[in-house]
Amino acid sequence: RGENVRDWLYVEDHASALMCVARDGQIGESYNVGGRNEWRNIDVVEAICDLMDEFRPRPAGPHRDLISFVTDRPGHDLRYAIDASKIERELGWRPAERFETGLRKTVRWYLDNPDWWQAIRSGTYRGERLGVIAEKAEAVA
Repeated sequence: RGENVRDWLYVEDHASALMCVARDGQIGESYNVGGRNEWRNIDVVEAICDLMDEFRPRPAGPHRDLISFVTDRPGHDLRYAIDASKIERELGWRPAERFETGLRKTVRWYLDNPDWWQAIRSGTYRGERLGVIAEKAEAVA
């Protein structure tokens, strides 16, 4: 019922961590990237609902009323714990964004960019790889 815990990280922080590892990491080393933002899935969903209530209130009531639960997939871990101390200690990388501000930016972005996600909702997107130049795709195939 949403009790699973994950370490949440804003996408731009993830990209900056990858750049930091590519630029400053040692060849052959592994670096865990984490946000030190462990939240239960239900808390994340409720926070998204609360932001939607703020940005786009529903006449029918709070967005939390739309939450429904599904059966966990087999083998689903209760908690994913990320130990990011190595990237922090050795490369000096830390996330710049707090969970709350990153989530706010993310929800706002999706609301401001419906063209990006509408194909998924409409069913016209069929899971194909997007953004590949046709000539390159043929050369790779």
